[in-house]
Amino acid sequence: MDEKLIISISGVRGIVGANLTPSIAAEYGCAFGTFLKERFFGSRATGHGSRLLVCIGRDSRTSGQMLKSAVAAGLCALGIDVIDLGLVTTAGVAVMVGELGCSGGIVITASHNPIQYNGIKLLLGNGIAPPLDQAEQIKQYFFDKRFAFVDSPNCGKVTSNELTDANHINRVLSIVDKEAISAKKFKVALDSVNGAGGRVTKKLLAELGCEVSAINDEPTGLFAHAPEPTRENVKELGEVVKVNRADIGFAQDPDADRLAIVDEAGAYIGEEYTLALAAKYIFSKRTGKAATNLSTSRMLDDIAAKAGGQVIRTAVGEANVANAMLEHDCIIAGEGNGGVIDLRVSPVRDSLVGIALVLQLMAETGKTISQLVSEIGKYYMRKDKFAVEPGQAKQILELAKKTFTGAKLNTTDGCRFDFDDGWLHIRPSNTEPVVRVIAEATSKEAVQKYIDAILKMIH
Repeated sequence: MDEKLIISISGVRGIVGANLTPSIAAEYGCAFGTFLKERFFGSRATGHGSRLLVCIGRDSRTSGQMLKSAVAAGLCALGIDVIDLGLVTTAGVAVMVGELGCSGGIVITASHNPIQYNGIKLLLGNGIAPPLDQAEQIKQYFFDKRFAFVDSPNCGKVTSNELTDANHINRVLSIVDKEAISAKKFKVALDSVNGAGGRVTKKLLAELGCEVSAINDEPTGLFAHAPEPTRENVKELGEVVKVNRADIGFAQDPDADRLAIVDEAGAYIGEEYTLALAAKYIFSKRTGKAATNLSTSRMLDDIAAKAGGQVIRTAVGEANVANAMLEHDCIIAGEGNGGVIDLRVSPVRDSLVGIALVLQLMAETGKTISQLVSEIGKYYMRKDKFAVEPGQAKQILELAKKTFTGAKLNTTDGCRFDFDDGWLHIRPSNTEPVVRVIAEATSKEAVQKYIDAILKMIH
């Protein structure tokens, strides 16, 4: 395996035993710890200073315990105290960063990636991943091996905290009407892909009075199917919905930050609808702004517009969306990959938030999930990536600007072109020699037209 270790704005991702090893994890923990010490103590970072707290959680991957221990060792070597949250969701860690007053948080997860991967996701004291300039600083500390070690008496200590689930559930319950949902006695099917979401989600659904049919809910880390909650990976969930005559089916990824939905007939409705449905409920109660990235469906814009609201579009990346949400005081945010963010719970994608808001929408309207989806309307979306030669990506973007002159252009992240019948987003990858292309329109023919235009530019 000659794949490179990926170090991005949100942390590190790699293949365990190949390019992601205990020594790499420990040094990355040292890099993050040194960054935090300099941020809080400045020039005193190499001294003993005051204690900083960092909480660490992990998803269910079998390599998670090993990597968590290595990262914790790196932090302790710098005199930083570590709170071990155990096996929890990514949103759970973000919740506990605030609850415990930590200077930062770390999640050992590779999210929806296959089992051979794992990763180290960083959160600042506000629960959000570091912005680009700070992420680059941490990355440079890692490469330079510039670490602010302390002597033996001043090493950090590791303690445990088992309150993540309870705190997380309490926050989610605070944003919905528990009694109204419980009165409906919804039948819910749940597929947690043997990840971190099963335990806490079953507890939440029990609090909401739901009858749950759970599959792949044991957190073994040995995924029953490919972990990304896409159409081809949730067929078993659809069958469970049909057999048990459930009202809805929910599919999570291993760290439970993404949510896909299956309707009452067992049909997959797509991750793009998760944010749209959550926003439909939020905008029925409040008027304001929503935040999402440039690659997310126009359904959100339609929902916001009907309520007199507005959508803020950002570069792709959860941290970009979360920061825009804070800056513009948005009432809902998320991404088209099934991630929903509500700041009343935490500033990261959270499948539990998505579940609660969708059930609240169903409870208040008395409508089935398929009826609610039909009200939102139908778009057709296609996602592709194309291999390119060095320098070719820039040429494609310039050609696209000359080709789509009548479109509304956004160059925040590559180029997004908005047309009357849809939109096209072209993004050069930061980690591999490809161009990612997403097109959405009111017809399949229009989507194909935009994709064909890009193919012509590439060829």
